[in-house]
Amino acid sequence: MRVCSLASVQNCIELGQPLQFSVRDEGHLLLLAKGQVIADQRQLEDLFQRGALVEVDELAGLLPAARRPPPPRAARLPRAWEDCGQKMREVFATETPALAGAIEEATDQLLALIQTAPDVALAQVVRQSSGGGGHYGVRHSIHAATASQAAARYLGWSDVDQRRAFQAALTMNIAMVDLQARLATQVSPLTARQREAIHDHPLRGAQMLAEAGIQDEAWLQAIRLHHELPDGSGYPCGTSESSELAEMLRFADVYTARLSDRADRPAISARQAGRELHQMGQTSPLAGALIKAFGIFPPGSVVRLVSGEMGIVVRNGEKAYHPHVAILTTSAGEPRQSPRLADTSRDSHAVSALLPAHAMPMRISEDMIAGLIVGA
Repeated sequence: MRVCSLASVQNCIELGQPLQFSVRDEGHLLLLAKGQVIADQRQLEDLFQRGALVEVDELAGLLPAARRPPPPRAARLPRAWEDCGQKMREVFATETPALAGAIEEATDQLLALIQTAPDVALAQVVRQSSGGGGHYGVRHSIHAATASQAAARYLGWSDVDQRRAFQAALTMNIAMVDLQARLATQVSPLTARQREAIHDHPLRGAQMLAEAGIQDEAWLQAIRLHHELPDGSGYPCGTSESSELAEMLRFADVYTARLSDRADRPAISARQAGRELHQMGQTSPLAGALIKAFGIFPPGSVVRLVSGEMGIVVRNGEKAYHPHVAILTTSAGEPRQSPRLADTSRDSHAVSALLPAHAMPMRISEDMIAGLIVGA
């Protein structure tokens, strides 16, 4: 029986209303059957204190329907992502007793944004090198979670398993989020203390979440194992033990990190990152799913067509090399008065090159890019 803490799904509870799942104690004995009522806040807090649990399989179809803010308009999407970044920074600073609830609330907000505009979510990950402001550790957590959920969705995982993949990736580095931010701008070698913190963060992160009331063992196990390798050369334990979810986290961690500028190395393109990931996990369907979820030319990418025109990829096409592109310049590199959508499956508009974001001869706001993607 897979379980999670009652505290982690408190957004699905309405006091005085019939429960949509049963509640069990730490020994998995039934405390409240589905349809019974938690009368008031005091009773709810009492159940939290007792370490009450919920069977994960009973949550199917419930969590995605948790209360969420109304979806923002296209022009507001980039700002909404920024707001979620600030929210996650607050989550990582939350005291242990309230941490599980804070993670659930932030998850609801982020997944609502992804559901509103999945391709804009992918663009947020792909375009991070050109707009890499804010706290690197927080941004990386959100990007890795977005990538994990996209791959899980591509594989047809259930809503519950997609949510678990998202939350596990979001929290896999919870024990070293601030250190990640420092390392992103550090050019000097790691100190002994930094090496120790990096080595220990999978175990410390899982422990932090367990102490906060997260009892979903698949989630915790994935965090403990996400840096272990099949040949036993990983860390912290040097074991060959793994899980499907841990492997997903490892691939998402590497892929999204390579898309970001750091002080000691530049960002690489999504295509290059995909190649590296393919080499890293040649036999893994998880690595393949992650690459295919983003595509060879992911939404938000800048491309040049054989015509000489340049544009922004707004969505993947039916074939990997034929994305839909909003053309923004003439063949001479002059800005067009209005974007024009191109079918790159036609030879005259085939993609000839994937370019860095700064290659566009004029400034394109993230608001405009979101509008192009949503309106495509």
